[in-house]
Amino acid sequence: MEIHYKIIGILLIALAFVHVIFPKYFKWEKELKSLSLINRQIMKVHTFFIALVVFLIGLLCLTSANELINTELGKKVSLGFGIFWSFRLIIQFFGYSSKLWKGKKMETIVHIIFSILWAYLSYVFMKVYLT
Repeated sequence: MEIHYKIIGILLIALAFVHVIFPKYFKWEKELKSLSLINRQIMKVHTFFIALVVFLIGLLCLTSANELINTELGKKVSLGFGIFWSFRLIIQFFGYSSKLWKGKKMETIVHIIFSILWAYLSYVFMKVYLT
């Protein structure tokens, strides 16, 4: 199971760094212009902190896999991560409109990849807690 935590660590650290391209990729300068200053800043600040938390979870998995798997506290932390990523998996299907990806090859591929990723994260973290 440790290898899965190491893989998850690498994947989450990579995902955290992908957040750097969000403003340019999603054209936030243009798209967010109509929002109030507070809403624009909330988008940017929350994206930063989401990326930071994802990075830190990845770093924890990469550096402390054994403790997360084999200690009571680690198992409870893993349960929390499992719940978090399970909700993220649910949001993948019910929080985003299928209009965003259906009929679009690249967006559908991304949707499938992230659905698999969220399911993998959920499974691994929950399995550690339940064993």
